[in-house]
Amino acid sequence: MYLTSRELALLADVFKVLADRTLPEDVLRLEVGRRMLDLLRADFLGSYVWDDAQGIFTNRVAINMSPDNLGDYERYFQYRDPLTPRLQPHREAVRVTDVIAHDELARTELFNDFLRRDGLYWGMNLFAWEGDANLGDLRIWRGEHRENFSDHERALLDMIRPAFTAALARARHEAGLVKAPPADAVVPDVTELIARLTRREREVATLAADGLLDKEIAERLGISYTTVRTHLDRSFQKLGVSNRSRLARLLQSARR
Repeated sequence: MYLTSRELALLADVFKVLADRTLPEDVLRLEVGRRMLDLLRADFLGSYVWDDAQGIFTNRVAINMSPDNLGDYERYFQYRDPLTPRLQPHREAVRVTDVIAHDELARTELFNDFLRRDGLYWGMNLFAWEGDANLGDLRIWRGEHRENFSDHERALLDMIRPAFTAALARARHEAGLVKAPPADAVVPDVTELIARLTRREREVATLAADGLLDKEIAERLGISYTTVRTHLDRSFQKLGVSNRSRLARLLQSARR
């Protein structure tokens, strides 16, 4: 992969930040994100940590995004987000258009009532995984006036992934944020959990985990929107998950 002198200099600065053992993980995400915006000629950053116990994204840091708009995401949109469950399972940098066509995204509530409010148009995400633990992410966006991210730019973001993951893991361990599970903790078998679902519940849950909206699921299966919601609510209850992101992760682990 050919790198320009500008890219080499900016990447060196990113790795310098990642090697700084004194930075708390939120500062680490913010400073790495700030430099990646410069490197990738991007406009916006949002970054969260996945709280597996609650099934939500927390500990936000952001650049050039409205706090009020992000608050709406945390209170409302993350529970109805058709995009992030498609992006989060990826173990490498991924463009939004790699998982959903932009025309399809532009028809969603997430795009029209959240992304467009701050001018977000072209996106690329990096989720840091340590085993089955999602440690944090970088959600990098450009405005409509720019072009989509190129393969080269996606590779640049992916280049920092191992060091970014290691730095987040180190910061979390040093801050005492990672605790071992109790010795007597019983981890339910995923296959056994899924077997609790009826055939229709399994169909609805699978389509939801793949990122389809409730209306799209209803049309695909020839059932009503209300029936979709009923099957989804029952599936969440039986599987012990609280939102689509956790549902997607659970079903993905069953496919491995």
